Amino acid sequence: MPQETQAFHLLQALGAFSHRTVVVSPELMVLAAPAPAVPEGAPDPVGKSCHQVFFGREAPCEDCGVLEVLRTGRPTLRHVLIRENDQQKAYHRHVLPIREQGRITAVAVLDLDPDYFGGLDKDVVGAHGFLKNLIQSSVDGIIASDMKGRILIFNEAASRMTGYTEDEATARIDIRDIYPGDGAREVMRHLRGEHHGGKGKLKSFRTELQRKNGTTFPIELSASVVYECGVETATVGFFYDLREKLRMERELAEAQLQLLQAEKMSSLGRLSAGVAHQINNPLGSIVLYAHILLEEYGLGPEAQADVRRIVDDAQRCQTIVQELLDFARQSRLDIRPQDINRALARTIFLLEGQPLFRDLRIVQEFDPDLPLVPADLQQLNHVFLNLVLNAADAMEGRGTLTLKTRVSGNGRYVQVEVADTGPGIPGAILPRIFDPFFTTKEEG
Repeated sequence: MPQETQAFHLLQALGAFSHRTVVVSPELMVLAAPAPAVPEGAPDPVGKSCHQVFFGREAPCEDCGVLEVLRTGRPTLRHVLIRENDQQKAYHRHVLPIREQGRITAVAVLDLDPDYFGGLDKDVVGAHGFLKNLIQSSVDGIIASDMKGRILIFNEAASRMTGYTEDEATARIDIRDIYPGDGAREVMRHLRGEHHGGKGKLKSFRTELQRKNGTTFPIELSASVVYECGVETATVGFFYDLREKLRMERELAEAQLQLLQAEKMSSLGRLSAGVAHQINNPLGSIVLYAHILLEEYGLGPEAQADVRRIVDDAQRCQTIVQELLDFARQSRLDIRPQDINRALARTIFLLEGQPLFRDLRIVQEFDPDLPLVPADLQQLNHVFLNLVLNAADAMEGRGTLTLKTRVSGNGRYVQVEVADTGPGIPGAILPRIFDPFFTTKEEG
């Protein structure tokens, strides 16, 4: 029988077949499309691109089974939904290579109706759909590949983690592309070893994943080898993004350190209060006996001036001790009207004699008509103390520290401004300055 006649009868046989069949060239041009692939009255699709005829697209479909067969040389099976009579119906799409002398010269696409094979096939399709939904809904990345590195499964979480789409992963990249350096080789070495869960298993292994843009991030990987008749055929891995967990661990460690520091400062405050009380007693004696010297002994003018200097300095020490006691006093929240100007002046009085402030110029611009503000004085003192100390640290002991108070908001608010001539807060740190326990100071 002539070859043309054989081809004619073959097409006639495909046309009599109750399933859709299309033959496509390697250039994605339709070579044959007997009924029922082409609805009655529709134009002949032969010679036109398959994606344009059947899907109305100018470019090949992202999940094109024909391109996959041309790339791999192996048949593939897809599960597709096709609209018929205003309803969607599931089909098995078998995509098969047609070879001539070992070379693929065409690809056959055959859509089979699951109902044709009875209820058992429906169960298989349903199980497949359930499994696919389960994989896609996983919060962890799930990636499976064959032993050559070709990716077989790539769920939505894996796409979010790596930046690759599922189509890119299954068609264009290799499993080695998602690990930096020799990461994939290291994972396989551990999988084949006995030290991370047994041969063929890998449990909670920490490594890094490489994104599409080249950046890397830490992950925790649990993986296993898939065996068929004792032969390695694939690997599957569950990828857990560790970035959020590690960030929380760092913040917890910082919080614990700050809590320890706060406890130490609390202990130091209690100790300071005790020392201050012990210092106050001899200071009282010094002031008392100095007054006795002035009143009961006929001292000359120069000696009297020296004794008065003793009295003044001792009284200044008493004032400093009293301020320290007020700062160290531990009490419940005590909200009452407070003089903000006095609280700021008190802070400066305590600090201006410290070495860090000796070369600082302190400017105080206080509004004398400032109203009283309901607040806890002890907490105000802590806030002002920290602001002033941070400003002095930023200037490294040299510069100008300016303290201003004013009334704002049509008399509704009291505004306090602490300014320094330091370098300012780096932009990268600004979003975190109000985070609890955040500090840029080194330990100690």
